[in-house]
Amino acid sequence: MKTTRRLLIRLAALLSLLAVTTDAQQPPRHRPQGPPPLPEGVRALRDIEYVSGGGKAQSLDLYLPKSDRPLPLIIWVHGGAFRAGDKAQCPAMALTRRGYAAASLNYRLSGQAIFPAAIEDCKAAVRWLRAHAKEYNLDPDHFGAWGSSAGGHLVALLGTSGGVKTLEGSGGNLEFSSRVQAVCDWFGPTDFLQMEAHALTPGKPFSHDAADSPESLFIGGAIQENKEKAQRANPITYATPDDPPFLIMHGDRDPLVPHHQSELLAAALKKAGVEVTFHTVKDAGHGFGGPEIMRMVEEFFDKHLKKSAAP
Repeated sequence: MKTTRRLLIRLAALLSLLAVTTDAQQPPRHRPQGPPPLPEGVRALRDIEYVSGGGKAQSLDLYLPKSDRPLPLIIWVHGGAFRAGDKAQCPAMALTRRGYAAASLNYRLSGQAIFPAAIEDCKAAVRWLRAHAKEYNLDPDHFGAWGSSAGGHLVALLGTSGGVKTLEGSGGNLEFSSRVQAVCDWFGPTDFLQMEAHALTPGKPFSHDAADSPESLFIGGAIQENKEKAQRANPITYATPDDPPFLIMHGDRDPLVPHHQSELLAAALKKAGVEVTFHTVKDAGHGFGGPEIMRMVEEFFDKHLKKSAAP
């Protein structure tokens, strides 16, 4: 009887471990969650349409601390494999304690519209924020962008494609620039065509080259069968000397976006003469955090968005 009980306990433990392991191999689930508590003295303006009539998909939230001078702005772009996620969770809100305003964007997901819709939305949001800078006490010359995973891809593309008219779209305020002055990319894809070749576990939990992969759905067709369009979506395609400074952070055990993707972007930026800091997070998978990581992010934005901010 005791032997049977011990076997059942071991079997239950094994099944539990298997369930956790299997779940960890799946693309991250981005369940909609309520917004975190506001820091003291910060007001939130939610669901502002940055494209007229765009609804929730083309809206943003603003977090504004009290200030008697225009504030540098951190723009957060969420992840979710280009097909999920929401602006409600905004890590950049924490930087309002350091004298930043923060904006968190929604953008059209791959189930709504394919590339270049998402980057057109991000650029439209930047233009809208710059057009309304005086109204919200923002410093239009000091905008930073920060995102993770799919959001990391989009902020990297924001950084490298400044001035690329074919990605601007028609979302309004076209007389304003969509450039940003600093980019923090957390484990974002940078070259779709090389993702499967450098995956830690090729083909598992999915093949990046498959027609139903997040990247293929994002561009509207299988990656290797649409190489020209994939290249147009790659941030490394547009790296030029006038790109803003980059902070790139990536876990060396990321099972979803290979670490090699960030190596490619760092190399392309360095070749173009762009200031770039590339930090590998040891033993981290698809996501990380902690005081040391946040300190690096804060110091990066302080260096590039505050050093010459308006008095």
